[in-house]
Amino acid sequence: MAASPASSPSPASAGSTASAALFGSAASPGSAASPGSAASPASVAAHADRPRVTQLRLAAFAGHRRAVLRLGPLTLLAGPSGSGKTSALRAYDALARLGGGAELGAVFPDAGACVPERARPDAQRRRGFRIGCTADGAEGPVHLDVAVQAEPELRIVGERLSADGVVLLETALRDPSRRAVQAAWHTAGSAPVTRAPLPDDRLGTPLLPLRVAGKTDGQRRVLAAAEQMVVALRSVFSCDPRPERMREPVPTGSGHLLGGCDNLADVLRRTRAECGRRHAQFVAAVRTGCAGPVEDVLAEPDAGGVVRALIDRGDGTRTGLARLGYGELRYLALALVLFTGPGVLEVDPAGEVPAALQTLTVLADGFDRGLDVCQRAELLRLAARMCDRGHIRLLGAVADASWAERAVGEAAGEAGTAGRSGPGGVTVVHLSP
Repeated sequence: MAASPASSPSPASAGSTASAALFGSAASPGSAASPGSAASPASVAAHADRPRVTQLRLAAFAGHRRAVLRLGPLTLLAGPSGSGKTSALRAYDALARLGGGAELGAVFPDAGACVPERARPDAQRRRGFRIGCTADGAEGPVHLDVAVQAEPELRIVGERLSADGVVLLETALRDPSRRAVQAAWHTAGSAPVTRAPLPDDRLGTPLLPLRVAGKTDGQRRVLAAAEQMVVALRSVFSCDPRPERMREPVPTGSGHLLGGCDNLADVLRRTRAECGRRHAQFVAAVRTGCAGPVEDVLAEPDAGGVVRALIDRGDGTRTGLARLGYGELRYLALALVLFTGPGVLEVDPAGEVPAALQTLTVLADGFDRGLDVCQRAELLRLAARMCDRGHIRLLGAVADASWAERAVGEAAGEAGTAGRSGPGGVTVVHLSP
């Protein structure tokens, strides 16, 4: 997909011919984000050490070629149908799952669809795709690039982890007959690098703590960079609410919200009981985005061991979700996502890292789908406020973002008038077919 140019390329490999062939040159063009209002300096400074993904690179993935997407705390991918918004979200989700240690086949069950349509096979009839990202944090920008062979068989054929122009980990497929890649990581001891085989069906970066001793400064640098990348990629929640599945009562379960928000009633039952203050804020948001009076949003048990969600109108009337409109249900579900966290959402957080050092990233496909003008503006203002706190980031896809900067700017102005700091800004990345 075409996009406007941007800077901040990944560092070049230290003279590796194999790496250059897999990942291309360092100065690859990409897309620029059209900035909205800037995030407040106090917020940026307060959360500077939290690992977070600040750039997504789609060197060759589905319809994208040499695209670099700059990501802020709140980022909207804007473009018409076919511009590659969903595929960009999929690439981010795939990196997150690989960073959590998932097998390649589970992450890419239809890997052939990720190969650029006009990509030509090489002499061995191999075709594949390349994706990567940059994670900022205490270690500064750390870059990860991955080359995946999709045909004739799925395998990772190259991976590079780098920072400050130094390649910290590099893998390459040397012998196609073996189910392994040759890995070399930075040591800076008596030997400059350490070499060993790694599996070709998993990302090498999350495996480094099991392989690197951490005895030298170089090894400790590798471990710190790998940890920053993995923590930045973990705790991702891919969300696309499906109102048609939210209308019916659902069985009582774990209380963890699914990506389609099918079990919203079960989650409401839990969140309303656990935190009254946050639930009150959620109800206030629902009151703004749903028609009619809203006194409370609750879930009650029904026959057969199920629960159903209701809106209390405050006059003795309770409205079931089956009576709400498509946009109302999507608005309600996305608002609930923004008010909860990894303990409620169906995510895979880094359990060994304190929650205060982690950031939940919500991937919201069709962020504005089915919403009216007021609903989408209020939901974006809510997202801006939550993202400004630093514990949550959002990457959403919208058909048109001409309304986005205005909505957040108005909220910032209102907050400033009241003598409070305004919410963070919105970054808009424009994609075109």
